[in-house]
Amino acid sequence: MSSSDLAISIRGVGKKYTIRHDYTAPTTLGEAIVRRLRHPFARVTREPFWALRDVSFDVRRGEALALIGVNGAGKSTLLKILSRITQMSEGQVDLYGRVGSLLEVGTGFNQELTGRENIFLNGSILGMSRVEIRQHFDAIVAFAGVERFLDTPVKHYSSGMYVRLAFAVAAHLRSEILIVDEVLAVGDLEFQRKCLGKMRDVASDGRTVLLVSHNMTAVAGLCSRAVVLRSGRLAFDGDVAHAIAEYSAREGASLIGDLRDRHDRAGKGEIRSTSIALRGADGELTRAVRPFEPFDIVVSYEARVALPEVDVSINIESRDGSRLATLYSAFKNESFDVKPGAGTFVCRVAGLPLRPDTYGINVFLGGNHAFYDHVERAVSFDIAPHDVYGTGRMPQWNEGPLIASYAWHAGDRDRESSELSARSARS
Repeated sequence: MSSSDLAISIRGVGKKYTIRHDYTAPTTLGEAIVRRLRHPFARVTREPFWALRDVSFDVRRGEALALIGVNGAGKSTLLKILSRITQMSEGQVDLYGRVGSLLEVGTGFNQELTGRENIFLNGSILGMSRVEIRQHFDAIVAFAGVERFLDTPVKHYSSGMYVRLAFAVAAHLRSEILIVDEVLAVGDLEFQRKCLGKMRDVASDGRTVLLVSHNMTAVAGLCSRAVVLRSGRLAFDGDVAHAIAEYSAREGASLIGDLRDRHDRAGKGEIRSTSIALRGADGELTRAVRPFEPFDIVVSYEARVALPEVDVSINIESRDGSRLATLYSAFKNESFDVKPGAGTFVCRVAGLPLRPDTYGINVFLGGNHAFYDHVERAVSFDIAPHDVYGTGRMPQWNEGPLIASYAWHAGDRDRESSELSARSARS
């Protein structure tokens, strides 16, 4: 790849911090003096910690790239290095174009200044000239939706207004590279939708977007490629669907539900769910499945006494709590006689027609008019991005959760009209 095609080049980047261990650190001046007198040669233990190590990849001009990984993987550290906020310990970074960063929404805002004054202040901090700010001023205000409060000090803004204004300023900066860290974790759904739309506009305008988010739906909808960081190292670099599957399968394993310490459960307790796991078609535990892909839901339990005809129900919900499916054994006359001790129930799911997103599972155990156990949000799982229609297009979050199997065709106009007329006349 020639340098003219590059927006960002990262080669062998590492960032080392020094962690200080002092378990008997003094908390007062007197303690500090006494300690120095008693132990004049005492040394504090220091440990090197690499937040990033040997990270290398390139980002093309006009590409929307996602950085994904668990908290502490090194994502924000890398963005701070790219934004020249943090100095790297080793390696090289080349940036081809002006960078606009939104790493912490509202950084640079002065609480005593009005919204209008903060637009000019924050725009200047982000690298915009006064002429540019004036050119984009109306668009920034319209995007943020704070027209009535422009001349009010931002200390009187609600948190939502504050966030909207900060993102609006950063998103309207005419930079070649836009770096955004977890802005989608704040604000309401309407604001998140506007953020995504604006970042799509930036990407389609030929500029480069580097996004950190734990919202896999947003990542899949905006980015074509993703980089997975794990413990400060590059774990995967490729298309976004495989990256999300890699992240969900490995990092999500810790989220597979251990329910033994859940105290927010209901029921008499003769039998209780102890864990829930998802098992893919390959027999391996996972937290991500594709639309229409078969998988198993394995419910482990502990029974205190023998119980006849126990029914099991798995309820699948969207993130807002809307019920999407109920997999109840009694619907199919499938009940189980349970002996005291541990065991498992396995539900084979032929596939779910759901768009990529994160979903929750509730588990219920009952039978013979008895209510034994119920745990809400026992575990979450992901429907991973997959090109179901073979066109690269999928329903977005505001177009419904279901992926239907359908086909359109152009009918014979005269025949269709005559058939409809005949049926109308008969009715």
